[in-house]
Amino acid sequence: MLAALLAAGCTLAPRPAHPDLPTPTRYPSVAASPPGASSARIGWRTFFADPELTALIERALANNRDLRAAAARIEQARAVVRIRGADLAPQISGSLDMAKIGVPDDLAMLLRDDTLTTYAGLLQTRWEIDLFGRLRSLRAAALEQYLASAEARRGLATSLIAQVAAGYLADREYAERLALARDTLANRERALHLLERRYQVGSGSKVDVTQAETLRTQAAGEIQGLELARAQNLNALALLLGAPIDASSLSHGLAQVGLDQPIPAGLPSDLLANRPDIAAAEHQLRGAEANIGAARAAFFPNISLTAIAGSSSDDLDGLFAKGTGLWLFRPTLSLPIFTAGKLRANLRGSEAARDELLAAYEKSIQLGFRDVADALAQRRWLADQLATTEALVATLVERARLSQLRYDAGRAAYLEVLDAERDRFSAEQRRVQLQRAWLASGVALYAALGGGFPETEPQGRIP
Repeated sequence: MLAALLAAGCTLAPRPAHPDLPTPTRYPSVAASPPGASSARIGWRTFFADPELTALIERALANNRDLRAAAARIEQARAVVRIRGADLAPQISGSLDMAKIGVPDDLAMLLRDDTLTTYAGLLQTRWEIDLFGRLRSLRAAALEQYLASAEARRGLATSLIAQVAAGYLADREYAERLALARDTLANRERALHLLERRYQVGSGSKVDVTQAETLRTQAAGEIQGLELARAQNLNALALLLGAPIDASSLSHGLAQVGLDQPIPAGLPSDLLANRPDIAAAEHQLRGAEANIGAARAAFFPNISLTAIAGSSSDDLDGLFAKGTGLWLFRPTLSLPIFTAGKLRANLRGSEAARDELLAAYEKSIQLGFRDVADALAQRRWLADQLATTEALVATLVERARLSQLRYDAGRAAYLEVLDAERDRFSAEQRRVQLQRAWLASGVALYAALGGGFPETEPQGRIP
């Protein structure tokens, strides 16, 4: 018995697999990031400095229904861990029983009664000695599932933060593009009014009026499209927040968001510790290895101890009287002899599940590497495109000014002004889109690195 107790801490689970990193040791040079430790260790409150955005993120973390569902799944997994842990301890139960038995007539004549009545008060304990670690392996598997659920919730929260930030940036983009479109519409209405007066006094042509009206209509149509897109984006943002959102409460421009700081990516190996999806996949892999230990332990003997102590009497008043006590001590050893291959099939199934989760773990690392590399590439090339577009806007603004001067001097047709204004307006809209995309690439990079929640729950502990 002492040897069994000393061996109870042993398990037959395989050693944890530590596969080689299935990615390059550094990110592609085309997507090189600033030197330094990974930005994933920066909390989201520090990374997102805009108070409007942080207020939205706080509301989303408090109200989002997906997060609430994830929290409920964590509690379910926590309960399973406690259930598996309770199996390791002795189970004690008490009972009070009464039984009435009708007896045949010939036996009733002998007993002088046709009914036997018995009362029993029993205290029973049962303890399975975990000699080969079956119960410990099952608890370890449940614990890894709990930790995977916690990491899944952290990943969901990180994704939620990134989506709220992206939605906020999109709203700020629409607001700036709407402001540009409304200013353009006002300018084109003034130009149309001026050309109509010229036409009325005979110093202008109907063609010029028609072209100016076309420009004004295009600007008005652009405003309508932007208003629709902004309304749909606000609806999506409200769904993330779990509560309605007042568009008038958002007033900051893209330049005030403060997401233009350098974002070091660190090394690909940092993803193993920082990305919640990779951590969750690792916990699921460890849980599958623990299940293999439980499947192996099923081949070996099972030892359990049962003890019963109590009192039994045919009279309720004398149930606990002297001389009514009884006890039972029953050690049991059971060994599977023939199961028609069920235990071996269960072991092979557990090993196959482990191999599947190992492949999923390696793929999650590869996906994380790709996400970071894509975000770094976007950040670099979008910055170049934004600089090019800003230079183009400056050129087109000057072109529009010169075209207007040429038309006023009678040296150019209004069609030249129309083309210049149309190109300028498109370039200004494109500049705002690229500015938003560049800022959003920083959010995507931060989320791809696993940023948002550097603090994690203590591993292996269940509150």
